[in-house]
Amino acid sequence: FGGLNEKHILKEGLNFVVPWFQRPVVFDVRTRPQPIDTTSGSKDLQMVTISLRVLFKPDPNQLGFIYRRLGTDYDLRVLPSIVNEVTKAVVAQYNAAELLTKREAVSRQVRDLLTQRSGDFHILLDDVAITHLAFSKEYTAAVEAKQVAQQDSERAKYIVERAIQEK
Repeated sequence: FGGLNEKHILKEGLNFVVPWFQRPVVFDVRTRPQPIDTTSGSKDLQMVTISLRVLFKPDPNQLGFIYRRLGTDYDLRVLPSIVNEVTKAVVAQYNAAELLTKREAVSRQVRDLLTQRSGDFHILLDDVAITHLAFSKEYTAAVEAKQVAQQDSERAKYIVERAIQEK
């Protein structure tokens, strides 16, 4: 009596508790999605907004640890902070162009580091996916201006070549 026995975790099904002395704390051990948005700086100092979808569940064998140290809202306490930490560390290794071309490698690295980091809190990750990747408005405008300039130069080359052929 009195206190939480971390070794004795009730399983699914019918369980008996002593009224007034024991009370059940129900944890959902199914896999749940958690969308998380974070902003980080890339290697070339461009601001990147990344949206991740994390599929997680608590470790059923460590529910006592999770309840005692993190509480029932463990996902809202732990996941946003470790996702921000890991995402900032990974994104800082790539420049803006590489984030687009090496998206799969970035996603894999985020998933591996996040799985390792969430293991410290006994949270199991089933999947981590980058759902959206956006750059600052200034960077996007600069890329579009560069593409327009390239198209204008190609058009000018075509006009010059056509003029040479007509002579």
